Amino acid sequence: MDIQEYKQSAKLIRDNELYKVYDLSSLNHLTLSLTELYPQKATTGHFHSDADEVYFFIDGEGIMEIGEKKFSAKGGDVVLVPAGDFHKVYNNNGEKTFSFWTVFEKYSGRGK
Repeated sequence: MDIQEYKQSAKLIRDNELYKVYDLSSLNHLTLSLTELYPQKATTGHFHSDADEVYFFIDGEGIMEIGEKKFSAKGGDVVLVPAGDFHKVYNNNGEKTFSFWTVFEKYSGRGK
């Protein structure tokens, strides 16, 4: 499945001035989410008490924050986020959308 097919199958759960977020939740225990983070914007940041999360950066570049650490991230990078760690993504690029997949365990209230 390519990204366009994914977007047709997934549910658009956020569409605002920061980003577009699409969730595909057809699996029983995992969610595959696509985020398109606009230039000069950042995600709101969050943590999961009991679940790890994996980020697969597709295109663009920016900054990933996990706990107290910030580091560069770009298309092709994979970042593991341990349960309980606050995490946030920044698109400090002036012109290009920063796109990434995330995979995490399903939880209630997602997409509301």
